[in-house]
Amino acid sequence: MLRKILVIGAGKSTSYLLDYFLEKADSEKLHLTIGDLNTKMIPDEIKNHPSCKVIKLDILNDDEREMAIKNSDIVISMLPARFHLKVAEDCIRLKKHLVTASYVSKEIKALDAAAKKNGLVFMNEIGLDPGIDHMSAMQFINEIREKGGKMLLFESFTGGLVAPESDNNLWNYKFTWNPRNVVIAGQGGTAKFIQEGTYKYIPYQKLFRRTEFMNIEGYGAFEAYANRDSLNYREAYGLEDALTLYRGTMRRVGFSKAWNMFVQLGMTDDSYTIENSEGMSYREFTNLFLPYSPTDSVELKLRHYLKIDQ
Repeated sequence: MLRKILVIGAGKSTSYLLDYFLEKADSEKLHLTIGDLNTKMIPDEIKNHPSCKVIKLDILNDDEREMAIKNSDIVISMLPARFHLKVAEDCIRLKKHLVTASYVSKEIKALDAAAKKNGLVFMNEIGLDPGIDHMSAMQFINEIREKGGKMLLFESFTGGLVAPESDNNLWNYKFTWNPRNVVIAGQGGTAKFIQEGTYKYIPYQKLFRRTEFMNIEGYGAFEAYANRDSLNYREAYGLEDALTLYRGTMRRVGFSKAWNMFVQLGMTDDSYTIENSEGMSYREFTNLFLPYSPTDSVELKLRHYLKIDQ
């Protein structure tokens, strides 16, 4: 009997997932339906695969969304996180399992009891970060517990880093997920963690200056900044008694100092719209955030404003 999987959203983050499913389609008896608003972007080798069907799906169209979910056994939502709720509510009503890679929002968490009552698996935070970091963390934690050990300190670091052979720009970073989410990372609130029994809070405007450094054998130096609310994971990891609990995002050294300049300028704030920005050069855009001067160049103003050494 075929197992019917609905994947909603076929952006760049989805490509490896689709390849994996189609590779396993025969041995695991899978049939894949891919729903996306723009089906033209889906490669022909996927569209023409015998175990795959591609449908045009507007997630805001209730009838289209409900029909697609009704015809599946399990739904994998690769949509931006703000759209998961509509899908999740349909899955509860239609008794379908749901998987996402996104952080658990308050709205999704509120569906926990209903999912359990209906015998459904609602699996979130199961991508890279969060996801692989959770799995590897629990692997180590369980190994320590099985040996009779007690966890007093827990720190974990992760991040979508560039493979060394492809690391060829000055940021030592590339967009492998939604670029908007990279730009607004850290905006969602104060970073929280516990260190040596003391609660620590880092506001967004200080986040990229409160970094710690590490060396990884064979790969060199990295830095890390606090990743959201580490305290959310005390119960899930079973670390209620740990004196230190810290989850960090890794980048190559220098990333945070440079990114902090965008933060201090106000460039990462997406709460307003800049008129005519689509027609501006990067230099003109930068000048919007700097004081007026009839004589100083943009470069000079930027250097003074951010106290950059000449």
